[in-house]
Amino acid sequence: MKLTGQAADTILTLMCTLPFVASVFMLALPKKTSSAAVWIAGGVASLLFVLTALLFPSVASEPLIYTIEWIPQLGLNLTLRMDGLAWLFSILVTFIGMLVVLYARYYMSPDDPIARFYALFLAFMGAMLGLVISGNIIQLAIFWELTSIVSFLLIGYWYHRSDARDGARMALIITGMGGLALFAGVILIGHIVGSYELEDVLASGSKIVDSPYYPVALILVLLAAFTKSAQFPFQFWLPNAMTAPTPVSAYLHSATMVKAGVFLLTRFWPVMSDHDLWFWIVTYTGLVTLLFGAYAALFQRDLKGLLAYSTISHLGLITTLLGMATPLAAVAAIFHVVNHATFKASLFMAVGIIDHETGTRDIRKLSGLRKFLPFTATLAIIASAAMAGVPLLNGFISKEMFFTETAVFNPNVFVNLSLPIAATLAGMLSVAYSAKFVHGVFFGKPTTQLETVPHEPPALMRRPIEMLVLICLAVGIIPGITMGPFLAAAVTATLGTQPPYYSLSVWHGFNLPLIMSLIALLGGAVIYVAYYRRLRHVDGVPLIRGLRGQRIFERMLVHLTNRWAPKVTRRFGTQKLQPQILLVVLFALGAGVAAAWGRLGNLPLPQSFDPVLGLVWLVGGISAIAAAQQAKFHRLAAMILMGGAGLATCITFAWFSAPDLALTQLLAEIATTVLILLGLRWLPKRTPFTDPVTLRIRFRRLRDVSIAVAAGLGAAVASYAVMTRDAPTVLADFFLENAYSLGGGTNVVNVMLVDFRSFDTLGEITVLAMVALTVFGLLRRFRPAKDSVERPEQQRMLGGGDDATGDRIASDFLRIPALIMNWFFPFVIVIAVYMFLRGHDLPGGGFIAGIIMSLAFILQYMAGGTRWVEERLRILPLIWIGWGLLLCLLTGLGAMIMGMPFLTSGFTYLYLPLIGRVPAATALIFDLGVFALVVGAAVLMLIALAHQSIRSPKAAGATQTRIRKEHDKWN
Repeated sequence: MKLTGQAADTILTLMCTLPFVASVFMLALPKKTSSAAVWIAGGVASLLFVLTALLFPSVASEPLIYTIEWIPQLGLNLTLRMDGLAWLFSILVTFIGMLVVLYARYYMSPDDPIARFYALFLAFMGAMLGLVISGNIIQLAIFWELTSIVSFLLIGYWYHRSDARDGARMALIITGMGGLALFAGVILIGHIVGSYELEDVLASGSKIVDSPYYPVALILVLLAAFTKSAQFPFQFWLPNAMTAPTPVSAYLHSATMVKAGVFLLTRFWPVMSDHDLWFWIVTYTGLVTLLFGAYAALFQRDLKGLLAYSTISHLGLITTLLGMATPLAAVAAIFHVVNHATFKASLFMAVGIIDHETGTRDIRKLSGLRKFLPFTATLAIIASAAMAGVPLLNGFISKEMFFTETAVFNPNVFVNLSLPIAATLAGMLSVAYSAKFVHGVFFGKPTTQLETVPHEPPALMRRPIEMLVLICLAVGIIPGITMGPFLAAAVTATLGTQPPYYSLSVWHGFNLPLIMSLIALLGGAVIYVAYYRRLRHVDGVPLIRGLRGQRIFERMLVHLTNRWAPKVTRRFGTQKLQPQILLVVLFALGAGVAAAWGRLGNLPLPQSFDPVLGLVWLVGGISAIAAAQQAKFHRLAAMILMGGAGLATCITFAWFSAPDLALTQLLAEIATTVLILLGLRWLPKRTPFTDPVTLRIRFRRLRDVSIAVAAGLGAAVASYAVMTRDAPTVLADFFLENAYSLGGGTNVVNVMLVDFRSFDTLGEITVLAMVALTVFGLLRRFRPAKDSVERPEQQRMLGGGDDATGDRIASDFLRIPALIMNWFFPFVIVIAVYMFLRGHDLPGGGFIAGIIMSLAFILQYMAGGTRWVEERLRILPLIWIGWGLLLCLLTGLGAMIMGMPFLTSGFTYLYLPLIGRVPAATALIFDLGVFALVVGAAVLMLIALAHQSIRSPKAAGATQTRIRKEHDKWN
């Protein structure tokens, strides 16, 4: 049954969103709640597997495409596209993910934070599914980077171990660099094609190859693919990632993380492979990786290390096939992706059982385990045989196809000889390291170096391995029935046309590929015997000990962090605030002068000027200059004068008919003045400095004044130029004409903020939340004195508190009677609600109402102090911030569910009893989120400041001394 239309769109949406939703939900579970996390993760993975399987009849004939418009003018849309290739990878991601969830249930210790493990696991599953079904190449690059970030967290899951942290960091740096290259590459490809939609890119034919930008785009894409799929010389991060829990290794390094690179190569194969550069770079990078990984695997003593290098080798095999750029080679590559995922996942799980039961993965301490683990041994032997390419197993068929493609005659003598010889040698080495795994672990005399006697794990822990081994057997015996239709759909989607004839039969007669397979089997046995007798005690990898990418990486990291970074910091960086601000202002001033050079003479002169407004500006200017002067002597006076300058700005806004700006400026002036005063009160008292005023100090002051005056005049001239420009007012006219008809409000400014440009507002309030959290995090270092009394609720909410601090606030604010401020509290709340409700039609709105509500809490802190307020009001600013962001996002997602672009607003009229017909817009919910976030951010900073205290007289003296020294440096 084919699923199309709404049903298919819903499944694609669930595949992209459900894992992330479940991941966030599981993060809220208690740390020790393991059973619930397992059931949720298993249920999500199973549901996604079933839904993906249901889509096969639809994608077998043509791709399913579901597009959600985002910024269509720039070609940026959220597009979900599933064809045969994406379906095959999605099946691998969900099916093996489902098995790993069951396996991890018995592998992970109850002492581990299980909920966090499964939350990260589902997030990675969602990132991989998003990657393979992305129908927009920018979107693909974003999911690509998301896989790197989440894999970093999974590899470093046991972050208390230094090797786990190092391995995770290495994987993030290497794959993250590749992600940046991919982002640049897809932008370049989009520029060449003229679209970022994958459908358009795949239909571009030879347009990309014929472009002069092709070599650059190719290198960028290949860097991304090679780093993610651990191709030489970037292969070293993969063995170091084995510090992750074995279920993570079984998932990331068999079916998902490392397969992302070969998926990228396969996805761009139709439009980038028809060039010699592709052939030489991809084919021989894969060939070197194939041989290097196979050779290094033979000398590994850690079982996961052996599997890691064998994974590198098989990824090189797939890359080599894709580099050959022939349709049949692409068929073999896609087929081997599936085969490798099945036998490698089962082997990782088998190694996890061995480690779980014996307490070690060192092959030198393991032997004769088939007597203790007979079922596990049987399963691991079959999977190892599949990895070695033994007949009647799936690995044999795809390896035969690989041999067939390398043996095809090529007019280039080097290619004609190197490919089949290297392929045969790699096959021999794969047999050798597979034999080492089987013989070294399961045969020989039973080990006596174990602390406990191993035994078979629970039956359910073996079920995933049994299912995967059964697939290895089924595909190896009847490949046409078990794999034929799925492989055909994936190949057709990759090639874009019907593929040439290929056979999945087990027997193709006595031919050259069969001879190569026999040589590989017999030669591999000989190599292993020679290794076992002569080299099994050798430490390290002979001949290539010096060729260690990890060592080069670590040395570069040491040079960057310990040598180059301090030099750059000393040369260009500074810990002082004033030089940083100076550079920013100079850069902005230079940019403004460059932009306005030669145009200032065309500005019209003002025809009239109101002397009253001039008086207001004069007062504001005098206040600003006086504030700068008073800053050297009295901070409170400087703050009051700064308020005077801000008040002049408010009057100017109101004068030029901008009441929303005037209200926002006025309320922000009040709130920030109080918050800054709370911060200033903890600084040491100013000490009169008697140092002589040198020529250098005079020059610095003259320089600062000149720059400040120039920047201020530049901003004024720029504002005047904008307001007097003779330019089309199409955008302004659009907002004026459609504010009510499309946004449902007559206050054009508010409609723009919560409807037309609500995405900008969402970004701004997100920045505000980050600033509030940063302020709180920075102020946590100034903890109260150890002997102060800290109540548990303050500890939980804010990380500590000084009850005596807030009790002194009233005296610091001109001793305003506390009773009057308490009376103001409900009155100010009513004003906030009123300003919020009128905002869509009259000056007001969520931002203004949020500041007013924050002032209500500020009054309470001023009146009663920290203890008094928090004993009567349960203030949870983080909850306000979280709900604010959530409401804004839900408003946008609600529009998407209704089939409209993100954050599209809708409005209607409601009939309320006793009130009548009133307008109602969904933008009200968005504005409510803005209101909640502003309140939470302001109150969080307020509480963070109110809870601070200088820890001791000694600390206070040290602080004053440090600030005096800093002052001396600049004066």
